[in-house]
Amino acid sequence: MRAARLIKMVLLLQARPAMTGAELAAELEVSERTVARDAQALSEAGVPVYADRGRAGGYRLVGGYRTRLTGLARDEAEALFLSGVPGALREMGLADVASAARLKVSAALLPALRDAPDSAAGRFHLDAPGWFHEPRTPEPLPRIAEAVWGDLPLGVVYRRGRACAERELEPYGLVLKAGVWYLCARVAGADAFRTYRVDRFEAVAVRSGRFVRDPEFDLPAFWAAQADRFARSLLRAEAVVRLSPGGVRALPRAVGPRAAQEALDGAGAPDAEGWVRVVVPVESEEVAHEQLRLLGPEVEVLGPAALRERCAADARRLAARYGGG
Repeated sequence: MRAARLIKMVLLLQARPAMTGAELAAELEVSERTVARDAQALSEAGVPVYADRGRAGGYRLVGGYRTRLTGLARDEAEALFLSGVPGALREMGLADVASAARLKVSAALLPALRDAPDSAAGRFHLDAPGWFHEPRTPEPLPRIAEAVWGDLPLGVVYRRGRACAERELEPYGLVLKAGVWYLCARVAGADAFRTYRVDRFEAVAVRSGRFVRDPEFDLPAFWAAQADRFARSLLRAEAVVRLSPGGVRALPRAVGPRAAQEALDGAGAPDAEGWVRVVVPVESEEVAHEQLRLLGPEVEVLGPAALRERCAADARRLAARYGGG
């Protein structure tokens, strides 16, 4: 998109005294000829981009020129980075703030680029919840979001099973996963970070006085590690199966990408029929039965014996149903 590229070019030149055409072309992933055309377009639109000629030449902004976001407040700037998830903004109580931020950014754009926000919004939309699930906003979510933005401690009552426990938390970040909100936080005075489902908070109170945030905490990396450990912890059993070439291709859809990859990484050589023997990590015999039946005739279950008998019983029922056709 040219509009986004022009904005990025101005911001790059703001951040550095000068850049060569080759450097800009590499950053913008275009040709040097395109860089020259873009520089000319910016100049014609009133942005003072100056091109130095010669071997040591390049592009720079004249007179300390800087783009200005007209009065963009801190909370508006922060909310702007979430503008691609409108549902999440509404649930956290930030929709109005983000709307104001978008208006201010639009006002600061070049006239030729003023339609960029509407153009993007008309082409891309993120719908986070999974299919067939009615999304529900947890009642304490806006207060938790307020605490996360402001580094404010939380006093909570958290439900785990039938029991509830009181905690004093330092809230570091919120994650929206498949329509479910999670809080990544540290118990006050502790070192370890934990993950809490927001819909299991029975009570939430925002405390006064900011906590000191650990500068080493990386929310995406923490969540990825937690999600990986959780997914692996569910796979407590194994199923030994033979797969046809079609079964190999379909396995990720049946048991999930992680379990399929682990199984196929340890696959033996194909036999004379092209089938391979693999050991699939599964959650339980019951879950494995539901998953592997999706592969139909492309899989043969070898073990455990009880799982093989379940699948054999399915095959007998199908044979009885279709055999008389």
